[in-house]
Amino acid sequence: MHAPSALPRLLAAPVKGVRRVRRPAQPTAPAFDLTYVRRGPRGAVPIVVIPGGPGLGSVLPYRRFRREAAARGLDVIMMEHRGVGLSRTDLEGRTLPLSAMRMVDVVDDIAAVLDQEGVPRAYIAGSSYGSYVAAAFGARHPERVAGMLLDSALQSASDRVAERAMIRELFVDGDTRIAAAVHELLEEGSDPRLLLGVLRAAYELGGQELLEPLLRQRLEGAHRKGRDGRAAKAHGPVWAALEAYVDRAESEAHVPGFYEFDLVGAIAFRELGFGPDPDGSALDPSLTYAPVADRFPHFAGEPFDLPSAAADFDWPTVLLTGTRDMRTPAAVARRVAATAPDTVLVAIENGHSALESHPLALLHALQRLTRGEQDRLPAESALMNALPRRGLVAGLPWLLHLGARWEAALRF
Repeated sequence: MHAPSALPRLLAAPVKGVRRVRRPAQPTAPAFDLTYVRRGPRGAVPIVVIPGGPGLGSVLPYRRFRREAAARGLDVIMMEHRGVGLSRTDLEGRTLPLSAMRMVDVVDDIAAVLDQEGVPRAYIAGSSYGSYVAAAFGARHPERVAGMLLDSALQSASDRVAERAMIRELFVDGDTRIAAAVHELLEEGSDPRLLLGVLRAAYELGGQELLEPLLRQRLEGAHRKGRDGRAAKAHGPVWAALEAYVDRAESEAHVPGFYEFDLVGAIAFRELGFGPDPDGSALDPSLTYAPVADRFPHFAGEPFDLPSAAADFDWPTVLLTGTRDMRTPAAVARRVAATAPDTVLVAIENGHSALESHPLALLHALQRLTRGEQDRLPAESALMNALPRRGLVAGLPWLLHLGARWEAALRF
């Protein structure tokens, strides 16, 4: 476990709208102060925005997002998830225990923030893991939901079946150059977990146009001979950068106030089934978090039956799904759309999580939702795709394309 850091509080000092609400002691958790931030012109029905992860902070990473939202007249609340950043320690400054990390309590934290702000109802928007929190809030506190936006919807541990199918279709079973290259790399002994991480990251960030040249360069590097006549397993700088990015099992990176998985991982493993349950497939997404599984509780069952609960969602719901999302399949969003009574499904040219990679598209969708104009969104997908990309990872595709072109040029 990482020791508490004073850095997030120092960095948050100039951030506007930071507030706290006392969360009382429970049998599983000591009392602590939950931090949240509210920005934008005050409205009767604000928007609660819940990032993904789990482990992403809210106060520090999304300052620009809140400025953009405020400029569009949106009243946004973002809660620092318990166990992360400014909500990491108890009243004595001690790190919260793993027992304090439970989805029901996270959902009730949102209700406590709304109570503190005197807000009876709010629009609830969640991205990736945050979409599970958002839908769970709707299941537990339906009277407090004015509307909902689910970005890269995650609903159940069983969604991994659809995730596996999507990965196999694109990377393994297809009669494509991508699948052929993947088979060759697997036959040469590539680590399937790392390989899948690189494939997903490259495809989500840049699609076939980025992934195919990267695979070609990776194979060329593997086939080149060293001075001793043996194969030189050179990865190339772009591939190596992507592999380093994913070779932290998503969870080992710890940037105080920005990304902290070491506590909230208990929810991921105990309640959402992030642990490995290998089925023997060539590229099994369940192995993503396998290197850190022994640090967390075993899967004990989901706290909510969200696929069933969606049938009772009697508020307008917008579902955003990325055409290149390799983590939360579009099939999940389609299932929600078929179950919840008042839904609009919008596919945008994107990878995983519009909040991270295309926040202006998400803000446009929120504007429509709060005005009761969400039915216009499917016809506006081209407009949303054309908006500037200003998310946390928005610059990565350009850098990766540039790196790939530079690397290719050096080979000739």
